[in-house]
Amino acid sequence: MTDANSTTNAKLTVVRALDVIVAWDAEQREHIYLHHADLVMRGTQIVQVGGHYEGPVDETVDGRGLMAMPGLINMHSHPSSEPGNRGLLEELGSAKLGQSSLYEYMPVFRADISYAPYSNQVAVAEMLKSGVTTYVDMSLPRPNWAETVAAMGIRSVLAPMFRSAAWHTSNGHSVEYTWDEAAGFKAFEAALAVTKSAFDHPSGRLTAMLCPSQIDTCSEALLRAAQEEARRQGMVMQLHAAQSVVEFHEMTRRHGRTPIEWLDDQGLLAPDLIIGHGIFLNDHPSVYWPQADDFRLLAGSGASVAHCPTVFARRGIAMNFLGRYEKAGIRVAMGTDTFPHNMLDEMRLAMYASRIMARDYTAGSTAVVFNAATSVAADMLGREDIGRLAPGCKADFSLVDLQHPFMRPAREPLRSLLYSAGDRAIKDVYVDGVMLLHNGELLTIDVDRALAEVEASQRATLAKASANDWAKRSVEMMSPTVFRVGGTPS
Repeated sequence: MTDANSTTNAKLTVVRALDVIVAWDAEQREHIYLHHADLVMRGTQIVQVGGHYEGPVDETVDGRGLMAMPGLINMHSHPSSEPGNRGLLEELGSAKLGQSSLYEYMPVFRADISYAPYSNQVAVAEMLKSGVTTYVDMSLPRPNWAETVAAMGIRSVLAPMFRSAAWHTSNGHSVEYTWDEAAGFKAFEAALAVTKSAFDHPSGRLTAMLCPSQIDTCSEALLRAAQEEARRQGMVMQLHAAQSVVEFHEMTRRHGRTPIEWLDDQGLLAPDLIIGHGIFLNDHPSVYWPQADDFRLLAGSGASVAHCPTVFARRGIAMNFLGRYEKAGIRVAMGTDTFPHNMLDEMRLAMYASRIMARDYTAGSTAVVFNAATSVAADMLGREDIGRLAPGCKADFSLVDLQHPFMRPAREPLRSLLYSAGDRAIKDVYVDGVMLLHNGELLTIDVDRALAEVEASQRATLAKASANDWAKRSVEMMSPTVFRVGGTPS
């Protein structure tokens, strides 16, 4: 944890006398606490963690009363669309489609892609405020996507989505698929153009992964082509799979194999695959398929899982269960998937849901969830330079206010943050050594402007929602307000 020589003449900044640093012990490969210590960065890189820095300094930041922690990594998000669903989908699901909102309602409330840049800004603002410095952006390809993300200053993995089929329901209790293999490969080509724009971007903060949309909407040929190209370019691939009861039974109907078994049959279940959600294994309480052993297959494959508890908890669904996956050696990272894009809230819920599903208070520990949002996620992305604070790593970190009332007493600062204070205690956030959040205020995003555009987007979406619904219901019939709208009380 000592000084490391820098070969650049970039600005040197010391965050002096931090009360706590969540530092990385490279030898033991674990986070540790350091007390009353300095954090030193030169340009985009950390050069010293711990001790007292004695050399020349360009800028000093007072670290008293603060904790430095590594920037969080959001492994699964849909920021180009989700903010516009606020007020619509929180209590909405299909009773006859496994309680999911995917098939009946998501297509009805889909926003026009022209509003995506503003939605993106709202989502990233929420991420930064909750300590996220790197996020995986799973969106449809669009012009100037890389520029929109780069302008916000955050580190991003662009994950353009593509598929061979679209789903819909014409009756509210069954799902139909419309296949167009040529369109799927055309979308794949558009995705490759996005990945190139990310790797070529001069900011150096953008990378990419391939993201065939869902296991049940992608042909075997499209998935194989995506895997081959991802491996050729040294990328990982992320695929929604084992995410719904409908999908589980669709795959067993088509193939007589569970989603996990089918991925294994095709050679796709491998260390370079991240499974989005990975909830509905054959032994999940919501499905019954005793002939399989998905958990053993998943654990032995080296494939990883992106875990997003909030979107499922809203519909009475939970992974079975996070602590079990971790103990079996299955790498699990955290994601937001839905609105709000608040990683600290997701991490708290992940701990609680795991313990409830296991009926065991030890089943979802603070350490497991913090690792999932930092070092484990970095490993899944093939990165040793993010998700941890150590010399040679990127200067991506948050400063947490230990004097915030909800942090005190701060005897165990990560517990105080995750169980009590949440994003209210995030004071400053740095990416590549550049401050993007100061005293809780965003420096690179005009949030009010972005929110106004997202509100306009929602109005436009609601205006055509009834026409897009299979039953032509009104918005109020599909997503009623919490209380009826009445006249003035007498």
